[in-house]
Amino acid sequence: MHQFDLVGLQEVDAGSLRSAYIDQIQYLARHGAFPHWYRQINRNLGPFAQHSNGLLSRLRPQRITEHKLPGLPGRGAVVAELGLSDRETLAVAIVHLALGWRARRRQLDYLIALSEQHPYLVIMGDFNCGCDSKGLRAMVQKAEMRGLDCELKTFPSWSPTHNLDHILVSRPLRVISARVVDYALSDHLPISMTIELPEGVSFSAGTDGPGPESESAR
Repeated sequence: MHQFDLVGLQEVDAGSLRSAYIDQIQYLARHGAFPHWYRQINRNLGPFAQHSNGLLSRLRPQRITEHKLPGLPGRGAVVAELGLSDRETLAVAIVHLALGWRARRRQLDYLIALSEQHPYLVIMGDFNCGCDSKGLRAMVQKAEMRGLDCELKTFPSWSPTHNLDHILVSRPLRVISARVVDYALSDHLPISMTIELPEGVSFSAGTDGPGPESESAR
């Protein structure tokens, strides 16, 4: 993971019987040399399981917020805001959407509303639907995002035929490349994307470089 600036994780465990009591987000942050990390526990089953979204970052977030997504408990989003030179922020949202289409449609509507708050936005995660989903296509159009690619098949990892995982970016952000990473650590393969900020926009002073883990580790 050393070549990545930001990594989004879903269904990782925060340290329970399910993961041999290892906080998987913290473990990956330390072994991948990420100075900033954050966990959002969405399903807390005490000592048995702590299903979480996770963020690993080489850039110092200005702000991190947790969002409970509509539908049954257990689905959430983490939004990290990184300072940009034009006093805007690059918002990075890590999501894990519902299996059922009714709840997922409400969650996609939630992401549309989120896009209205952030002109520079990246949404990454397990959407539990493919690029042929009407709800997902409507969300991409209404939120004015790009990056939906039917060729990036991620599930199941041993013989991928479905594209359930996506990285979507606001239209001002340019996608340089996107690919599936052939590294099966779970039943989903990861996606890698390289993006470019608009001309004249860069990360502000204080965003780059290491800092104490505790600033963004929860």
